[in-house]
Amino acid sequence: MYFGGIDVGSLTAQAVVMANGTIASSKSILVKPNPVDSASTVMEMALKDLGISWRDLKFCVSTGYGREQVQLEGMSQENISEISCHGKGAHWLLPSVRTIIDIGGQDAKVIRVDEQGELVDFVMNDKCAAGTGRFLEVMSKRLGVTLEELGPISLKARNPIELSNRCSIFCETEVHHFLQRGVTREDLAASVNRTMAERVMALVRRVGLEREVTMTGGVAKNIAVRQSLEKMMNARLVSYKVDPQLVGALGAALIARKMGGGA
Repeated sequence: MYFGGIDVGSLTAQAVVMANGTIASSKSILVKPNPVDSASTVMEMALKDLGISWRDLKFCVSTGYGREQVQLEGMSQENISEISCHGKGAHWLLPSVRTIIDIGGQDAKVIRVDEQGELVDFVMNDKCAAGTGRFLEVMSKRLGVTLEELGPISLKARNPIELSNRCSIFCETEVHHFLQRGVTREDLAASVNRTMAERVMALVRRVGLEREVTMTGGVAKNIAVRQSLEKMMNARLVSYKVDPQLVGALGAALIARKMGGGA
């Protein structure tokens, strides 16, 4: 039996298909203007790899910003919050994990789960772009580097500076000012990534840190943010082999398996 999970976020969309208790297929794409189109495209790509179609999915769960629209269009039987899905997905990958840091394009969440992967507590920042993937995207453009380069070039920094502004708009202006003064891109990139980590750490303190700790979402691929967080938490972020952007869709597929009567 096949079970599906679809996660439509603000920047990317993912699909996971599970069979026999394992990940049978997965795909990730940049979102389209319409979340329903994003969901349809990414799931069809995952199904195609298996040589099956929508009707072969016994149950499908949608999550993310577009989850309700996806269900209304009949592509999922249920929609579940991304908080629950990221918790389930991370716990399935790493049963010892108790704290999950999820940084998406438009929000950041810190989630605590119990030994069964059930939600204990969470805190979320979705009021401002600061502390989200969007913040890093804006800063990378200002520095003239790709989002993927922002982490690695930080490791070459010699004299990172302190960014005083906590608003993403004013912080961009501040970065531009320092560039004009001759501060290197490497030093500024390190400053930006550390600032991001500080904002996320504020959420960690609010929800409480319980080890083991892992990260999900696209920012989990940023080595500089990861290292800064590890230093601030005095704890190692546990890694896993799955693309961290797939964890929400994986959690949705796991919930679909349970709702659909799978093992």
